[in-house]
Amino acid sequence: MDGTIHLPLAPAAPAGHAAEDAAPISRIVAEVAATFPGERITLGEMAEAFGDRAFGLLILLLLLPSLLPGMASVFGLPMLVLGVQMGLGRRVPRLPAIMARRSIRRTDLLRLAGASSKWLRKLERHVRPRPGPFTTPFGDRLFGWLTVYVAVMLILPGPGTNGPPAFGNIVMALGLVEHDSRTMGWGVALTIAGCLFATVVLALLCWLGMEALNFVF
Repeated sequence: MDGTIHLPLAPAAPAGHAAEDAAPISRIVAEVAATFPGERITLGEMAEAFGDRAFGLLILLLLLPSLLPGMASVFGLPMLVLGVQMGLGRRVPRLPAIMARRSIRRTDLLRLAGASSKWLRKLERHVRPRPGPFTTPFGDRLFGWLTVYVAVMLILPGPGTNGPPAFGNIVMALGLVEHDSRTMGWGVALTIAGCLFATVVLALLCWLGMEALNFVF
């Protein structure tokens, strides 16, 4: 592996709107791409350039492909590392060298906005800066540990267990990056519900597997 992130992404959305009028994800992705004019962008470069915003930006960019079939587990480990660091109270991510070298093509990054679901696009219209209990250090730590939970659900195989936790975590990340406590709160609720659903499904699969083994042997 050469450290390249390959994404089967949807076609880029047509241009024609000013960056400030774009939905949060489109604007965030455009901001990242404008900061790095080169052909490729590494996770380490993004972590260094965006400082205390890097956690939310990186996790959001890692989560978007998780809405695509078969892509969730690829990004689970980097999310796990970032989530643990944020849960422990770090303000700026520190990625292991092997992870920091992983890169994404700038053109693919611009197409990420087109990979979001229609439900996420509806929600984006209501995201705006709103201070509150979830835009505090407590909210940051809560975001980190819930991201760890989501990452574990993405890493573990299970039918239909990736989408609900990933969607909730994306909503949380939007709230974090946009400093929107209300959106963050909705994201927390959606993430917990999605992770509980995934946990029940995985536990049921384990139980059925054990019962099948007991029946055979």
